[in-house]
Amino acid sequence: PSGPALLFVKTSRGKEEGRRFYACSACRDRRDCNFFQWEDEKVSETRLAAREEYNRNHQPFFTHRQNVERYKNFVLLPLSKRKFCQECQQLLLPAEWEKHSHHQFLCDISTAQLKSPSQLLYPLENKKTNAQYLFADRSCQFLLDLIIDLGFRRVLSVGTPRLHEIIQSKASQEEDFRVRSLLLDIDFRYSQFYAEDEFCHYNMFNHYFFGGEAARETCRKFLYEDNGERVIMVTDPPFGGLVEALASSFKKLMSMWKETEKEGHNSQEMPMFWIFPYFFESRILEFFPSFSMMDYQVDYDNHALYKHGKTGRRQSPVRIFTNLTPSMIVLPVEEGYRFCTICQRYVSSGNQHCETCNSCTSKDGRRWKHCVLCKKCVKPSWFHCNNCNCCALQNHACEKTDAGCFVCGKAGHKRSTCPSLSRT
Repeated sequence: PSGPALLFVKTSRGKEEGRRFYACSACRDRRDCNFFQWEDEKVSETRLAAREEYNRNHQPFFTHRQNVERYKNFVLLPLSKRKFCQECQQLLLPAEWEKHSHHQFLCDISTAQLKSPSQLLYPLENKKTNAQYLFADRSCQFLLDLIIDLGFRRVLSVGTPRLHEIIQSKASQEEDFRVRSLLLDIDFRYSQFYAEDEFCHYNMFNHYFFGGEAARETCRKFLYEDNGERVIMVTDPPFGGLVEALASSFKKLMSMWKETEKEGHNSQEMPMFWIFPYFFESRILEFFPSFSMMDYQVDYDNHALYKHGKTGRRQSPVRIFTNLTPSMIVLPVEEGYRFCTICQRYVSSGNQHCETCNSCTSKDGRRWKHCVLCKKCVKPSWFHCNNCNCCALQNHACEKTDAGCFVCGKAGHKRSTCPSLSRT
């Protein structure tokens, strides 16, 4: 139901060769999707037929086009007849009330509520599948102001429904507002509120458009820069998602943009904001060497920890990774950000420039300290351990001499960077 599966490998400690298998691209939890198939497995006709039947039964009840027609009928209803079923997460027309009579309703759905579907719908908060954490107003407004200041007029919103809806809302209310947005999201519930040129049902883990070639063409057309209207892609993937799979999809979207480009832009990348925790920096840079991490803390309305204004380790670890020139990203001085003239970028007030590293080295908003033995800056709570020959927390358990890589057993590297694993 989530589109093409991804190829994974099951590794055993000490063994170089692992057995490869296919599993769902979007759900890491077997309880959400139990699809599993060994790469070399022969699948019987009966099993294939059962699978097709399962996929058919797990399709949305209405198509996107039907949802658009339903929305047109819904807005014509008087306020007293506008109902939303909270259990089915569906706008209801009067003929359907009886069928949902035992469900919880929201009544008198206003036009303002219809313009803010992310506040009407329940967020899907399964960390391993949807992890639908929504930008707080502060972060959303900052991103939009930044996009406008940088001169972008089209925003490809990949998994950022709240940014999309603020753009849509402003476009419908303000005549001189020139920014347009296209939302690509795996949450099909949004098809109830947006037309086919405003929303595409999309899986960012396997670059799959559920609407087929028509939806792909909608995206391609949106990316075409007409009248010099520049495009930027903003994405906020689930933090439990595989960086490698996400990077693969984002590169395909970038290629789609490049194909629509006029001559002379061949060496450029599509401008992009990838919103992700700072501790994934090395993984993102592995796939996008042109990216750099900004110090701006992105916070979320419905996440207990990822809130702005907390101190120490309680601050939001979520940052903006971008391929734009760092000096162009102006961060709000009133929130404590300042411009480092040596690094030529805005940094948080606690991020002090290290003369030895010749960089503002802090990642988490606190002031980091330089370790001469490690030859780099480390977190303020870390101390150099002579046994481990690196910095760590004071009460850490020293690395055992026999601990090594999960795949080959040798010390000095982790499983993800093991030279024994054939990387494609």
